[in-house]
Amino acid sequence: MKNTAFTEKHIALGAKMAEFAGYNMPISYTGINDEHAAVRKNAGVFDVSHMGEFVLKGEKALDLIQRVTSNDAAKLKNGQAQYSCLPNNQGGIVDDLLVYCLEENKAYMLVVNASNIEKDWNWIKQHNTNDVEMHNISDKTCLLAIQGPNATKILEPLTDIDVLNLKYYTFTKGTFAGVDNVLVSATGYTGSGGVEIYFEDKDGNAEKIWDAIFDAGKPKGLKPIGLGARDTLRLEMGFCLYGNDIDDTTSPIEAGLGWITKFSKDFTSKEIFEKQKAEGVTKKLVGFEMIDKGIPRHGYEIKDKEGTTIGNVTSGTQSPSLGKAIGMGYVRKDLSAIGSDIYIQVRDKSLLAKVSKIPFS
Repeated sequence: MKNTAFTEKHIALGAKMAEFAGYNMPISYTGINDEHAAVRKNAGVFDVSHMGEFVLKGEKALDLIQRVTSNDAAKLKNGQAQYSCLPNNQGGIVDDLLVYCLEENKAYMLVVNASNIEKDWNWIKQHNTNDVEMHNISDKTCLLAIQGPNATKILEPLTDIDVLNLKYYTFTKGTFAGVDNVLVSATGYTGSGGVEIYFEDKDGNAEKIWDAIFDAGKPKGLKPIGLGARDTLRLEMGFCLYGNDIDDTTSPIEAGLGWITKFSKDFTSKEIFEKQKAEGVTKKLVGFEMIDKGIPRHGYEIKDKEGTTIGNVTSGTQSPSLGKAIGMGYVRKDLSAIGSDIYIQVRDKSLLAKVSKIPFS
């Protein structure tokens, strides 16, 4: 099991640790509900250094990215980021990812899911027919997500970057806590604002930055946050989790990700997705809230009123912010409209739920 540069910090803080994607990661510190509320109302710090980062360079770097991703990376200017996915050849998804434009047409950073680093690297490499320079910098890159409505106010004194006015899905590089060449990005996975910071794990940078953040933030209520609250926060926003809500067998059209599927260029599975868009899909990823008492869990069957199985729960939890059980799952298209009654099979009971809009409210 791998450690991040912050593993000892988590253990010293009394975090409940567990294996995730091959890494020893903090699941919670003071409890998921408490940590969830801290991010929604104030600010919290996530160690997400287990994520993967690839740098692609060269005259054909953009061409390679265009061929392997669904979104249109040609629209990116220097300092802009984009959410996208890597489609496979069968109309499924290899992974979802962020694309960062470091230098227009010439240099990009791809941020991929921890569990898919090797898989994604091999997939992109397989399509690299023009000798694009590829660097896997995952093991030497630290990534902290400082999220919440007060996150940037806490960080402002630590950097020469104007973090208060950094536009959503843009990034810049500068000095942070005395460390040079730190990439600060107005992105995140919580829906509560904040930034993500990338920096190289060398010369004590990790400890220096971690300590500076908490020295500045502790008097203002900043808390360390584990992966448990990360999951409840993203689920309330309806953000997909790879391996649960999307995978090699689900298409972006089925998953409601048509907005990152651009047909103005050629890419893997383009024809399959065009056909799905034109003819419609038979299943759709929807959000739902429980009407009957019970918590939906990944893998539970979803049924119609006749008791016929129409899909499966992909993610589910008791929402800390909303005080009700919510979930996501694939259902038949005819039962995907908001307000539709569906039934979740929780052990031996079929419990009523309603399809609801995303983000949940």
